[in-house]
Amino acid sequence: MEKVKQVISGYKRIDSYNEELVADGAKAYSNILNIIGEDTSRNGLINTPKRASKAMQFLTQGYNMDAEEILKSAMFEEDYSQMVVVKDIEVYSLCEHHMLPFFGKAHIAYIPNGHIVGLSKIPRIVDAFARRLQVQERLTNEIRDCLQNTLKPLGVAVVIEAQHLCMQMRGVQKQNSVTTTSAFTGEFEKQATRKEFISLISTSLK
Repeated sequence: MEKVKQVISGYKRIDSYNEELVADGAKAYSNILNIIGEDTSRNGLINTPKRASKAMQFLTQGYNMDAEEILKSAMFEEDYSQMVVVKDIEVYSLCEHHMLPFFGKAHIAYIPNGHIVGLSKIPRIVDAFARRLQVQERLTNEIRDCLQNTLKPLGVAVVIEAQHLCMQMRGVQKQNSVTTTSAFTGEFEKQATRKEFISLISTSLK
């Protein structure tokens, strides 16, 4: 088994490939290539099934991540109760309906209630949920609920803007379409707080 281990801020990040699963996946990808009429013995495709199998393991590594534990690894008591916003977080995921990518940006805010979290952990929990077969609506809710249930803040706001290749490459084929989803709890259900959040994520700081 190929394995690379890193210790990052109190929890272990493990990038690994299960070679048995790689082999099983490679067989499946070989069958797919044969079905579409390709020759898996030609030079350019000899190693493609194995590469594709490894890529799928990497793109779905979120199943092996515990988002709540990621947050708990860097929670600190702090007397701060104003809005904390992390915006323009890159999101890459796979649509569970066609297994095609969707990608874009997440904007996340919370209002602390005695605890803050290390800022790098917010993008990490985005990856933990995004690196799975997903729909954008569920992804938005999962990020919101993880922050709310773990930090117990006064409120959480999540907005995701994404482009879906299942709409752009196939089906309706609308290349410029963008899907926006949002989820709010607590103070962000109030119009004034939500308006401030939307203003902050819409503003480019110079």
